[in-house]
Amino acid sequence: MSTQSLDLSKLNEWVKDNVCDFSGSLTAEKFAGGQSNPTFKLTAGARQFVLRRKPPGQLLASAHAVDREFRVISALQNSEVPVPGAVALCEDDDIIGSMFYLMEYMEGRVFWDPVLPELSNHERRAVYDDMNRVLAAMHSVDVDAVGLGDYGRPGNYFERQVGRWSKQYRASETETVPEMEDLMVWLQENMPADDGRATLVHGDYRLDNVMFHPTEPKIIAVLDWELSTLGNPIADLAYQVMAWQLPRDAGITGLSGIDRKPLDIPDDTDYVRRYCERTGRNEIKHWNFYLAFCFFRLAAIVQGVKKRALDGTASSAEAESRGDLVHPLAELGMSYINQ
Repeated sequence: MSTQSLDLSKLNEWVKDNVCDFSGSLTAEKFAGGQSNPTFKLTAGARQFVLRRKPPGQLLASAHAVDREFRVISALQNSEVPVPGAVALCEDDDIIGSMFYLMEYMEGRVFWDPVLPELSNHERRAVYDDMNRVLAAMHSVDVDAVGLGDYGRPGNYFERQVGRWSKQYRASETETVPEMEDLMVWLQENMPADDGRATLVHGDYRLDNVMFHPTEPKIIAVLDWELSTLGNPIADLAYQVMAWQLPRDAGITGLSGIDRKPLDIPDDTDYVRRYCERTGRNEIKHWNFYLAFCFFRLAAIVQGVKKRALDGTASSAEAESRGDLVHPLAELGMSYINQ
């Protein structure tokens, strides 16, 4: 158990003043994972919450936007996208040293290995289908109706994303990675024309960022909305498929080398086809661009994790080793360029 410098006395007073029907003294337990925003389980008597905070220290501009996370889960409370209950947001850095928010604590299952060794074939198939269903539901949210019409800038999504993550990468760069240099140039020069579609985009939609029912293969909460915005929904779909291309020992466990058919895990084509059926699409052009972009963006993200580890502000002991993935991720991105 670790409080990672949480000032529980100040926090206890703030919660007492800002959360209805709260009494008692808080205890805190840090969850495993959470490379970006440290996440804690708070307990006081019979009540439990989850706290997500910005990491301490100097941060990259626009990173670790826990206030945006709180806004989006608040907006989705009565939607078809399952999210935890939003409890309270604190923008006062003086309480625990950085901005944070509280949400409902939920009992459920988070799966870390996409092979799902603990499940039967029937359950595996159902888990992947429910991820597909929720992703389609997310991209079908009427953002104006839920108050998120201004949650992101319209148009030129990939142009803005490539620009943003190139800047973030430069700001946290610790060594020259030739493949990243080539990838950034190629993405700029091969940008598909913007199709004008803009939906709610999660930005980090993968197996271990959703929580399933304790006994059923049904998602009860989509978590970790830090990178969410309005944009092209294919970014989310490609990101999920991209993660499956990673090797089993990549730190972010993938499905490379796994024969999915005997396990009843859908192949990429079937998964994309089912998503298109649910969202009314006929086809997805420029698919390799989207996959290359997702490898590039993930490489930029883990470079930021590595930089924070070197600076001593990362939220996990594994953070520095994750930074070693920048080179292989950029190589994987490059592998889609000439296909």
